[in-house]
Parts: sequence; structure tokens; C-alpha cells
Amino acid sequence: MEVASDRSKPQVEEYMTRDVATVSPDATVGQVATRIAESDEHSGFPVCERRRVEGFISARDLLLADEDDPIFKVMTTDLLVAHPEMKVTDAARVILRSGIQKLPVVDDAGNLVGIISNADVIRSQIERATPEKVGKLMRTLEQIHDTDLRQERRTVPLRELTPTQGRVYADELEGRRYELEHGLAEPLVVIDNDGMLLLADGHHRVLAADRLGIDEMDAYVIVIDDAIDLGMAKTAAKENLERIDDIDVVDYARHPLVQTTKRLQSGD
Repeated sequence: MEVASDRSKPQVEEYMTRDVATVSPDATVGQVATRIAESDEHSGFPVCERRRVEGFISARDLLLADEDDPIFKVMTTDLLVAHPEMKVTDAARVILRSGIQKLPVVDDAGNLVGIISNADVIRSQIERATPEKVGKLMRTLEQIHDTDLRQERRTVPLRELTPTQGRVYADELEGRRYELEHGLAEPLVVIDNDGMLLLADGHHRVLAADRLGIDEMDAYVIVIDDAIDLGMAKTAAKENLERIDDIDVVDYARHPLVQTTKRLQSGD
């Protein structure tokens, strides 16, 4: 199978799960139903003879089957699969249009080498977008302050962060909590101004993490070796923002855009 490769874009092999749970074609419906029932992660499995993918079995396929039937009798054989060198965006289209949550990933010989899920697709887009955001912020700071900065990826303690935003919204906080619980949250963006860790992006994520009992998070860090006078640090000081406990959580109904809409509707 020939697959056009575009190395400039994220590929399936970079984000797929390589350790894949599978079932044998000779396993019974009852055995597989038990595995699905006892699992928090799996609603179906690739069916493999050695490493070769023969089909896919989902909970739906089992509904009307006899408990003693072998899986090869009820599995889906008309398979949608991804290739390791396929672009993640193309895999995303297949997942979106088919309604399938996971795609087996097979090599040129038809052997199973991984599986990619809708969660993996989301993670690939998050990790691609954040470095662009960080790069833009770093270039802006370099131009404004006429200095050279560097970027690091590291884990930062949440209690050492100085917020630069005084409020977050309750409904968005719930969204960030969901992302954290499912491993989908993007890294924070932090500015290390000679030891002072300013939170530039990720206030909702940080508060959600704190509520979940998380002490530290992954972050893209812009490092400033010799402290400079940053506008966001002045804003933090002006609003008395010293630690994440100082951030207010407000109801969405108090969001400025919602208030504006209400004013327009009432004719004020």
C-alpha cells in the first residue's frame, strides 16, 4: 500500500497507542462481552490472528449473538483503518464522518501496529497549536524589550505561579476539568521572569487542576534570565494577584458578552 507522506504535519504514528488490547477470532461472544463489561476504556477490540487484523468487534455486534458463538462469526470485517504515515487530520476526518471512536492502525503488510482514538486526535491538535502561541508571545516580548529569550518545556508547581488574570468563568472551568480528567488539557504558557513565574495562559486549567488536587502541570516556559519590567506583572500587582487563590470564579451570566447581549435585548 502506497501512502503519500507529508512530514511537515503530525502523523498517526506520533499519536497512536502502540500497546493495543486485541481478541482472537476464536474467542467466544461471552468472553469478549465480559472483557468489555469489566473495562473502563474499551467498548470494542480489533480481532487479530497473530498480528494480522481480521476484523473489529464492538459491544453493538454482541447484542443479538449467542454467548457461545465465536467472534469471527459476528465481528465486522468491512474495516476502516489508518496507516502509521497517514496525517492525523485525515484520520480525524475518518473518525468524524464514520462515528467510529477508534481506528486500528495497520502497516503495509496488514499487521496491527497501534490504534488511534478521537482523544488522540484532539491531543495532536492541542500540542501543535500551543507552540505557535508560545512562539508568537516570545517574539513579541523580544521585540518590545529588545532582548533574546529562550523556551523550555517543564513541569511547574501551581503554587509558585503568579496569575495575570483576575477572574475565570464557572462553565469554562468545568470544561477544563473534563479535559484534565481525560488527559486532553494543553500545557500552560508561563513566563519565568528571573524566577518569578507569571501565568500567561491557562488560568482556567490551573484552577481546575487545583480543584482536582493536582500540584503541578506541564508548561511551555519562556525564560527571561535578567528580569524585565513586564506589563502583565504590573497588572498582577495592581489587582493584588499573588497566587492562584486570588483568582475569582464568576458565573457565566456575568460574562461581559452576556451582559452586552442582555442590554441589547432590553433596549438599554
